[in-house]
Amino acid sequence: MVRLPLTRAEVERGQRLGALLRRARGETSMLSTALDAGVSPETLRKIESGRVATPAFPTIAAIADVLGLSLDALWAEINQSDGGVEPARSDRHAGERLVS
Repeated sequence: MVRLPLTRAEVERGQRLGALLRRARGETSMLSTALDAGVSPETLRKIESGRVATPAFPTIAAIADVLGLSLDALWAEINQSDGGVEPARSDRHAGERLVS
């Protein structure tokens, strides 16, 4: 399978996503956030640094759940060119998991 190069917009969206997740994580360690989300710390580091511009939806959903972020607000923010709004926290408690 050949993967097409990312567009500039996709790269910029990935950078906004990474910055948003870093801000939302705050002082919480990358290791504990990653483990709570069920992803590797390396994966979280790559997403936060913008090196993975198009992470899988389940990965982002799990990280957002751990950080208490609303997926709707996260999506709205990363798709804005200025990225100036703070993401809304969900009503979930950080320990609750999404049920599929």
